[in-house]
Amino acid sequence: MHWSDLEDIAEALQAAHPGVDPLTVRFTDLREWIAALPEFEDDIHSSNEKKLEAAQMAWYELWQDEQ
Repeated sequence: MHWSDLEDIAEALQAAHPGVDPLTVRFTDLREWIAALPEFEDDIHSSNEKKLEAAQMAWYELWQDEQ
C-alpha cells in the first residue's frame, strides 16, 4: 500500500480504528497510524499535509457511509 492507495488506506484505518471519527484525529497521530498499517510499504517520511488530508478525507467518507 502506498500514499496513492487512498481507498485501501481508508479501509485499513477503518478496520484498525473502528468507531473513531476521522476528523478528530490529529495529523501527527494519523501519520503514525498509517505507518503502523502492516500493508503500508511507502516512505512514511514522504508524507505531507496534502497526503494526510487526502487520507483523512477518504477515511471520513468511508466512516460517514457506515454511520
